Amino acid sequence: MKRILYIFTACTALMVGCTKDISKVNIDPSQASAENFDANLLLPSLQYNYCTGISGYNGPVLFQSMWAQVLASTTTGAANYYSNADKYVQSGNTFDYAQRTWSINYGAASYAYEIQQLVASKPELSNLAAAAQIMKVLSLSAVTDIYGDIPYTEALKAKSDGITTPKYDKQLDVYKSMLSELDAAVSALSTSKAGPTNDAFTYKGDVAKWKKFGYSLMLKLAMRLAKGDAATAKTYAEKAAAGGTFASNADNALLYAQNATGFGSNTAQPFNVPADFYQVRWSKTFIDLLKATNDPRLAVIAEVPPAGLTANQDLTLTGDNTIANQRGLPNGYDMNGGPTDITTSAGYPGGTGSGSDLTPIGKYSRPTAMYRNRDNPYFVLTYAETEFLLAEAAVRGFNVGGTASAHYANGVTGALTMFSAYTTAATTVSSGTATTFAAANPLNTSSTAASLKQINEQLWAATGSVMNFLESWNNWKRSGYPSLTAVNYSGNFSNGQIPRRQPYPSSESSLNSANYATGVASLSGGDNWTSKVWWDQ
Repeated sequence: MKRILYIFTACTALMVGCTKDISKVNIDPSQASAENFDANLLLPSLQYNYCTGISGYNGPVLFQSMWAQVLASTTTGAANYYSNADKYVQSGNTFDYAQRTWSINYGAASYAYEIQQLVASKPELSNLAAAAQIMKVLSLSAVTDIYGDIPYTEALKAKSDGITTPKYDKQLDVYKSMLSELDAAVSALSTSKAGPTNDAFTYKGDVAKWKKFGYSLMLKLAMRLAKGDAATAKTYAEKAAAGGTFASNADNALLYAQNATGFGSNTAQPFNVPADFYQVRWSKTFIDLLKATNDPRLAVIAEVPPAGLTANQDLTLTGDNTIANQRGLPNGYDMNGGPTDITTSAGYPGGTGSGSDLTPIGKYSRPTAMYRNRDNPYFVLTYAETEFLLAEAAVRGFNVGGTASAHYANGVTGALTMFSAYTTAATTVSSGTATTFAAANPLNTSSTAASLKQINEQLWAATGSVMNFLESWNNWKRSGYPSLTAVNYSGNFSNGQIPRRQPYPSSESSLNSANYATGVASLSGGDNWTSKVWWDQ
């Protein structure tokens, strides 16, 4: 990304005029001072680091994509990294992958903290400070959702305060701090002042859109607490709704990747690796849910590959996107010829091709070509997601304005029409088609349970369809929907249970051992894959 690359060249610039003041002349020309450095230059690195920390091989596609049963894969073995996700079986680099979101997102948060320090005495940059605060909360919310208790109040202060072994804060306290900080940040945003001038989001410094983003994030975090602390959830969900969340897909928080400058989409990367492209498919759980209502987005997101092994592995070919022909791959199967071979699965449809060109997974649906473009956007937070959360809040009796049914319908239409943001979308669902579909499939209001089930299944489908696997998994943990059946593959690391968290990085136990121990003590099952974080109730 040009904005990000510019940071590293700009940091070496030093603006010194002619002067007889030796204190101003005798300055290291390779360094920029806090006084003359433009903190706006750090914002794209903050935004891009967050996006990469929750995408692709940095964790989610190798874990949550298949834990949440959005995707499925037939790969196996210690050398094949998708075994972490589809079968909960360790690969050669499992624990490296498991710590990446931690390290990358703390790195993102450190940019936010540095921005705040640089602009602390510059009131004209208060909107930049507020945007940095929102991004800091976003970055560390992903960390606590994955791992549990984390360093928060003492984190990021090695440079400013000399704290190199920060204490772990309880997750409830972390959430209350994040919500309070978001409240302060969105309140500080002012349309009468200049917005961030180097904004990598599609907002391009629009303060009004940043305010909506802050309130929409507040809503999401508030609803995480719906079971664990309903009073706090209600307070902040209502505050977010009153402040103004996303009003349409035009408000979606997107960051477009730039492959030509070395910042290609991590989300698209796996679908450009031949082995991944071939063996990673939409899951049966995912496709079955969409086919049950003849969901029109299936024609946009899914295709059955052309027949035969060679054609299945050819990235240049497109397939059949007829809705009736889509079929999801069941999770937990392989192509090893044993009792878990895909050919033994219930309803196996047969392969395609013949002889040496036979592939047993040829009839299972894969993501369409639009997902392969390395310039694709990262969907950070969307209108569809916020509308589903408002629908749930209304079902729970929160005063968020509007009815649960109306918010649900908005969520459905938003989810079906947001694919127009993709850079090479062959087709999109029209607003008319989406509106008609939403009207034909209204919210089931026969009971609270029925409403919550339908809302959260659609939230799962919406986030999964734009490859936001971390959110699909987190909301499944929070809500219990959709109902998923765990895989119990031989040699799995979770005792046949869907993982609920990732273990802390090994560096924490060795370099911050005392504080790490307090974090582990909060986990009923210890530092393992199946212990639940505090809000996962």
